Amino acid sequence: MAKEKMIKDQRPDYEIEKTYADKGYVIGVDEAGRGPWAGPVCAAAFWINPAELSLLPEALTDSKKLTPIKRAQIEDVFNKSGHIFQASFANVDEIDERGILKATFLAMARAVDAVANRLFADDPLGLGQVSMVLIDGNLTPPLIYPCTPIIKGDGRVLSIAAASIIAKETRDRHMLTLHNAFPAYGWHSNQGYGTEAHQEALALHGITPHHRRSFAPIKKIMAQD
Repeated sequence: MAKEKMIKDQRPDYEIEKTYADKGYVIGVDEAGRGPWAGPVCAAAFWINPAELSLLPEALTDSKKLTPIKRAQIEDVFNKSGHIFQASFANVDEIDERGILKATFLAMARAVDAVANRLFADDPLGLGQVSMVLIDGNLTPPLIYPCTPIIKGDGRVLSIAAASIIAKETRDRHMLTLHNAFPAYGWHSNQGYGTEAHQEALALHGITPHHRRSFAPIKKIMAQD
């Protein structure tokens, strides 16, 4: 019982969204895949429909705290809901050209624009504008909408927690697709991170078009080759 109470107490809440929700739509944003050596970075934007706030899964929290099965279950609930969300990528070429931070911001902007456009088209609450974009972390991308960073937001803010799950699930599916084309690197389980198995595969097979050439470990391999 004590453990269950602790988990419940740590659940993100809707308090920050409430402070902006009467002036416009509030969108939460998070990313997945900044650290891996391979694959794109993914960002997701999520608007919680207030009419379905009470129907959000009790287990909703930072995606890193959830098992793959639980994340998939929560995503399935989202897909059947009236919430509006979108995941977007910045690809490896964009990462290498811009750097990982700017590429992440690019993916975030794409996701936010997609959600905002859907909100403006449907305008489910008749608000007509985005009042705030809540970004996980301590930095904000250059968006055309007001935005504010929330440190550890994926564990504090419901819309950011929801975005973290969509970003993680979307990127994991993409990495599984890449794994099917390049099975030696184990991307179905390491998602492109520099695990020991991934490093061994790089030593044996070299880099692929999906490796981030601007990342130091990949640069080192290229220099050796």
